[in-house]
Amino acid sequence: MWSITNVLFPLQVDGCTNYSVLDEADRAQGNVLQSHWRSDNELVTGWYRFQGAAGDRMPDKCVLRFRCGTTHPGWLNGTHPTIADGVVTRTVCFSGMTDCCLWHNIIQVKNCSSYYVYELQRPYLSNLRYCGNAGAGKLTRNEFIMTS
Repeated sequence: MWSITNVLFPLQVDGCTNYSVLDEADRAQGNVLQSHWRSDNELVTGWYRFQGAAGDRMPDKCVLRFRCGTTHPGWLNGTHPTIADGVVTRTVCFSGMTDCCLWHNIIQVKNCSSYYVYELQRPYLSNLRYCGNAGAGKLTRNEFIMTS
């Protein structure tokens, strides 16, 4: 039932209990084998948790271009919060050819004790995709690490 209170002060969704799962293997930052045309441009704004083959969280270091099944992978530019921090605002960077933060989105992150949830926004360009941390550190020959 709606009341004037709900309109003036919308209910806050607890991301720890109300989230969608991102678990696709090609979303992993170690993925270099899949097509690079995946995108989150149809993602519905809401709380998400990384699980399974994608990893258990968003990487917090620069992810090389052409990872995560996309041209411009997204990674958390900042630290993950403690439980005591509550919900924090962070920047997600999307890597380009020579810049680890060519584009960015502002998101919310929450520590749910044994996992993290992220309130993700739909990226404003195609070929931008949020990455999971699975496969971190797997580089193939002739690759280099860009610094942020």
